[in-house]
Amino acid sequence: MLTPLVYWAQRHEEVYLRVELTDAQNIDIRVHEKVLQFRAQGYGAKGHHEYHFSLELLLPVKPEVRFRSTQRQVNITVQKEQRGWWDRLCVQERKPVFLTPDFDRWLDESDAEQEIKEKEEKKKRMRASRHKNEGFITQKTVFLFVYNLLQFVGFSWIFVNMSVRLIRFGEDSLYDTFHTTSDVMFFCQILASVEVLNAAFGIVRTSVVPTLIQVVGRNFILFIIFGSLEEMHSKPVVFFVFYLWSAIEVVRYPFYMMNCVDAEWRILTWLRYTVWIPLYPLGVLAEAVAVIQSIPIFDETKLFSIPLPKAVGTSVSFSYLLHLYLVLMFLGLFFNFRHLYKQRKKHFSKKRKEN
Repeated sequence: MLTPLVYWAQRHEEVYLRVELTDAQNIDIRVHEKVLQFRAQGYGAKGHHEYHFSLELLLPVKPEVRFRSTQRQVNITVQKEQRGWWDRLCVQERKPVFLTPDFDRWLDESDAEQEIKEKEEKKKRMRASRHKNEGFITQKTVFLFVYNLLQFVGFSWIFVNMSVRLIRFGEDSLYDTFHTTSDVMFFCQILASVEVLNAAFGIVRTSVVPTLIQVVGRNFILFIIFGSLEEMHSKPVVFFVFYLWSAIEVVRYPFYMMNCVDAEWRILTWLRYTVWIPLYPLGVLAEAVAVIQSIPIFDETKLFSIPLPKAVGTSVSFSYLLHLYLVLMFLGLFFNFRHLYKQRKKHFSKKRKEN
């Protein structure tokens, strides 16, 4: 039977073994009383064979053995039965020829004690830091919870109001959406500017750019396209834009509220990371239709157009900027969609690993 090269080191509570065996398979490690037995197949000093060794340890250890196999070696961790420092690894004073100290992990007893002290001091500093920031964390949590609650109530009111009116009045409800819900939508979208500040100052862990694109894009549609043109108030496209926006938010904000209190509702989590996939592109498409419908109105009213001297020309029409905005809108759609999809993939991948 062939024996692999084994490196060893210790701490006061554990023994570490590193077995030099490449692509190890069929690993079998057992501890009986003070004897540790190892058997596995892999590439060692003699090529690909089955390798085996047995060590009678100096003192008893716990039967549970932790090991991790990498491409180049097998790392084994054994818990000592009693905390203490061993003079050697094996009972016999003459160590086996295949066993050698692991100088990458080797510490003297005094160094190991110092390592323990440093870990304890680090834990104390972390506990002190958490205690120091506890008030801030609580204030931040309350702030985020109240903010998300306000947004949830606002967008829920819009969504329910529009749904009830659609059921009650049918197609006629499409033409007065702005007059019945715009005040609440103005409030919610102005308040949404806080999300950019939250991301910028690190209050929430999210990228600033995607948040800025969404908030600025929506406010441009709401205040410039709808708010400044009275002719747009009665157009059905307002209904579709508002309805798609609120449909996304009545799922997103309660999800954030649950996160504030470290709670999770699986259905809500799934909706949060799934419902935006069809709704977000549809919302951008509705916004694009609104911009296209507003271009002839801006050309006719000359609103926001820049007058020029007669020698140069009449004016620079605001519609030129709207054509550029349409291009930027779809570029933003691509950028944000990719960002949100990565978030979704990362979240569900993390959940699978936890389960």
